Amino acid sequence: MTKVWRVVIVDSHPTSMLGTKLILEEREELRVTGMASTWDEGLILVTEQKPELVLLDYQMPEGTAESLLERIKHASPDSHVIILTDTDGIKLLHSIVNLGGSGILSKQASAAQLMLMIDGLRVGLAMMPMDWLKNGIWQVQPAVVDGGLYHLTETEVFIMERIVQGITYDKIAMEISVSRRSIDNYLRKIYVKLGVSTRAQAIEKFALTTRQKSPVFN
Repeated sequence: MTKVWRVVIVDSHPTSMLGTKLILEEREELRVTGMASTWDEGLILVTEQKPELVLLDYQMPEGTAESLLERIKHASPDSHVIILTDTDGIKLLHSIVNLGGSGILSKQASAAQLMLMIDGLRVGLAMMPMDWLKNGIWQVQPAVVDGGLYHLTETEVFIMERIVQGITYDKIAMEISVSRRSIDNYLRKIYVKLGVSTRAQAIEKFALTTRQKSPVFN
């Protein structure tokens, strides 16, 4: 008998979540056991339920999915996480996989494409669009800082680049459509990855590294 996979959906749009739930539950082997519209709610559901699958919206009011993805995988290492995005997924692939994600799917993808991705995960396979292969996905490199010891996501690299340019935190928050508080959260993670404790140290180390290892992100 096919195992029923429990699914948690984390998305800031209730209508979108409900539509996805209806699509998934057309299959007997999938059961949506929780839906959350905030990071905190989603993390609580994942921690309590340890679902087989999490569908996570890439862009939410709290920020982009990398931060929550890392926390989800810490709370439930065996959960597969599929990122749903409106942006160019090929540019996110390495950072998402490095953080433990199992796949990226466009929000414009069909229900059949979502099901194919889930079916692949059930048998240990990862799916990706043919266009990614045609565009040379193997040429896209992860964001590597300091000889590979530290990995910054695309968003974290962008934030540091803007800080080095002297752009204010409030303006950066507006540019990437997140709250000012989210920028502080990103910076805490960046400091840990760079092994620094102050803004000045982060700028110095980031600037030095990008000069030595340009480009930092492709």
